[in-house]
Amino acid sequence: MQKISQKQQNIIAIFLEKGFLSSSDIQTELKKNGAEMSLVTVKRILSEMLKSGLLFRSGAGPATQYTASALGRLHADINAKTYIAIEPDKRYGLDRFNFELLPAIPPDIFSADEINILEEATKEYRQRAANASYTIQKKEFERLVIELSWKSSKIEGNTYTLLDTEKLILEHKEAPGHNKSEARMILNHKDAFTFAHEHARRFKNLTRTNLEKLHAILVKDLSVGLGFRKKPVGVLGSKYQPLDNVYQITEAVETLSRAVAKMANPYGKALVALCGISYIQPFEDGNKRVSRLMADALLMAHRLAPLSYRSVEESEYREAMLVFYELNSLVPIKKIFIAQYDFAARNYAVT
Repeated sequence: MQKISQKQQNIIAIFLEKGFLSSSDIQTELKKNGAEMSLVTVKRILSEMLKSGLLFRSGAGPATQYTASALGRLHADINAKTYIAIEPDKRYGLDRFNFELLPAIPPDIFSADEINILEEATKEYRQRAANASYTIQKKEFERLVIELSWKSSKIEGNTYTLLDTEKLILEHKEAPGHNKSEARMILNHKDAFTFAHEHARRFKNLTRTNLEKLHAILVKDLSVGLGFRKKPVGVLGSKYQPLDNVYQITEAVETLSRAVAKMANPYGKALVALCGISYIQPFEDGNKRVSRLMADALLMAHRLAPLSYRSVEESEYREAMLVFYELNSLVPIKKIFIAQYDFAARNYAVT
């Protein structure tokens, strides 16, 4: 992923909030933010950003205006908590699907330093797994399934505790005082992850068949329709409206599949699937759940550590996803992905 200077980040942030602006407008906005620059300097930076694909230009001569391109949005370093603290109707993000976004995702979405972190974690993960006995690996698999099923369900509002989840999965005992659908959601996570683990070879890339298969397992007996949805859905706490046309949804999933296939490494495949599926919302329910399971399936298909999300705060995860929906920035969710991969690789030993 290309390096973005702080000056360029500041300019992208202005475009995200203000939309199309002239070079003199940008100079004025920078001055308001305490960053005075000559117009010549501003024009030079805008020209550099335009050449690197971070900006889109409209008009010519005195009427020339710029705004952040889809690539520029992907690189925007957004403080998710600060942005999401704004009331949904007052946020300046997009409220519609950005058709330019998925094709704009570059193959190298991780920097060299980020890849080094991921590769070092993978090295430790594979070493620990290779040294673990069959009995230990079986226990590790059980622990991973329990922690993933608990945390992924908790992100969706499930009220089972980790101990409740352990008893449900290992002892088949439902927690008293809970809706049966909560138990079913957790057990479906276990079944979906087990399926992805046992059929890892089929998940080298994202396909519609694999996506619908994982979804069907995840929503079993939860009164959720199968296949791509034919009616609109909303996103809680956001003004973003996903696509509401099944033909556009189908096309978007195909575009996402191509984006995943072109990634330079499996980490990129998993991250793009995680964000892209949630962004498209192809199903009437269970979209974020299936995005997390598909990301894990892609990682396991390449002998990498699957994520349990155990150490992430649910609010932090939701905020990062909302920033991707509304501002199209990968930065907050990428930080979470790297931290969770590092955690998983150093805490589990599953082959």
